Amino acid sequence: MRRFGTFAQRWVVFAIAVAVWELATRAAADTFFPPPSRIARTAAEVWFSPAFGEHIVPGVGRMLTGWALAGVIGIALGLLLGRSRTAMAYLGPLFNFMRSIPPPLLVPFFIATVGVTSMQLPTIIFGAIWPVLLNTVDGARGVDATKVETARAFRLSKPQWILGVVLPTAAPKIFAGLRLSLSISLILMVIGELIGSANGIGNQLVRTQRDYDLPEMWSWIVLLGVLGYLFNTLLLIFERRALAWQPKHSFETQAQATGG
Repeated sequence: MRRFGTFAQRWVVFAIAVAVWELATRAAADTFFPPPSRIARTAAEVWFSPAFGEHIVPGVGRMLTGWALAGVIGIALGLLLGRSRTAMAYLGPLFNFMRSIPPPLLVPFFIATVGVTSMQLPTIIFGAIWPVLLNTVDGARGVDATKVETARAFRLSKPQWILGVVLPTAAPKIFAGLRLSLSISLILMVIGELIGSANGIGNQLVRTQRDYDLPEMWSWIVLLGVLGYLFNTLLLIFERRALAWQPKHSFETQAQATGG
């Protein structure tokens, strides 16, 4: 009964929304808004066709690669800069200026510098790095005085200090930045593929729009929602296990992962 209650709590509103969508679109009979049942049939045909290897895998690969690189660079820089007030005093204004630039506006710059078929990855990295970097800096600053004094008493080396004290303290903030950057990476993946890519989900969105193949167009849109939900859920599960040593955070993450 408890599992059934959790399942109902997570999906009942979604099921009602889909049912209303089905009834409304069938009543309207609008070509531009096919019913969910038709979209589902088209999605089953498209997702499990050769398009999976030709478009879905390359697109998701670009997104995850850009997100991973942004995460590694952002965490490394954030841990180093977060413990240096002097460095942040000089670099803080620069970071705030650069993160204020909408990444899609830099697409022409990346096209001119790396080429129209290669600009997706740098666009994703540029947009996804800032939530990770700034959250890591904020987390690294949160090391309390007791831990600092303890580390000095044990004469920890610089790597031991960063990896054994600063990184665990900043971990909750880091995961918050990673979750935000994951959503940004998915958006930028589509934007990059809309403009200059021979494959990918964004490329197929443009093609189906031009061909007025609206059920297939909607199937690609639904796929983006499924991918976003799937990757966010997997990251929350990993976060819950990685931060299990923090009881309060573990409970909050579990509630988010289960829809509580």
